[in-house]
Amino acid sequence: MKVRLGYVAIALKLPKVTSSSNVTYSYYSKLNSEEKKLAKLKTVTRTNLDDLYKILEYNVEKQIHFYRITSALVPLATHPEVSGWNYREVFKKYFQVLGNYIRNNNLRVDTHPDEFNVINSSKPQVVQNTIRNLMFHSYLFNDIDYPEGKMVIHVGSGEGGKEKALNRFVENFKTLPNDIKNRLIIENDDKTFTAKDTLELCHRIQRPMVLDVHHHSCNNQGENTIDMLKGAFHTWDEEKLNPKIHYSTPRDFHNDRKHSDYIHGEDFVKFIEEAINLNRDFDVMIEAKMKDLALYKLVEDIKYLKPNWTWEDNSTFIVE
Repeated sequence: MKVRLGYVAIALKLPKVTSSSNVTYSYYSKLNSEEKKLAKLKTVTRTNLDDLYKILEYNVEKQIHFYRITSALVPLATHPEVSGWNYREVFKKYFQVLGNYIRNNNLRVDTHPDEFNVINSSKPQVVQNTIRNLMFHSYLFNDIDYPEGKMVIHVGSGEGGKEKALNRFVENFKTLPNDIKNRLIIENDDKTFTAKDTLELCHRIQRPMVLDVHHHSCNNQGENTIDMLKGAFHTWDEEKLNPKIHYSTPRDFHNDRKHSDYIHGEDFVKFIEEAINLNRDFDVMIEAKMKDLALYKLVEDIKYLKPNWTWEDNSTFIVE
């Protein structure tokens, strides 16, 4: 069983490098000409794309193959009051360079649209806003020519009770553009929709599931973690990429929903040992406040706790 570790968005070992610099609409609207407004958006986007390339180079140097791209890559890309912002054409060559680098180095990248994107909202305007926002992520994968690109989203609203909410998700999902449908993967959450709920939904809409182990520990009805993992893995059977999961450590106590700075090594090793019998390669997105530093610390802990495990490179290990 091969396991690859990845991290989210920010490389803390790269000082003053960020692909998430923002332009608020308030600031944008105060600029006194359309020329200045557009120039500001271009400048910040160019910096973000340049820094994303630096992060990808850093990942290759450090042998990290799995990475989540920020959702804030292009400021105001989906704001309904911003017109004439044709970033896809302006930065077409930038996206091509990024895509070439990702493909040439066999990197796996994905995105995680913000929680205000709610497919199963009962409010049509919220659903339309969600579609507009999700299309930004789909366009990104298209522009970097990365067909394997996926975006993770939660089930969303529990309005009306879980059964009605899940049915509403299925019905609204049918109305989504295929570019969104084909890229969505669904994650269980820590308050409303359990891993079991999410797995059943994924079967209904025939999309892959991401098991968030931390969320499952906070929100379950007694289901065994490895049973849920096995079910989630099977939703990836028709996909080119290996299954992925999210893993984090609660910050202060067992069911604390907040993420810790680092990953608790002993708990992670125990989880991997329990997953061995599934005999399935998979990727782990580490969701920790210390980002890439948490990945390095986890690698150190695994090597100390399990010196007999084989390491293929700096972020990939094999357990038999």
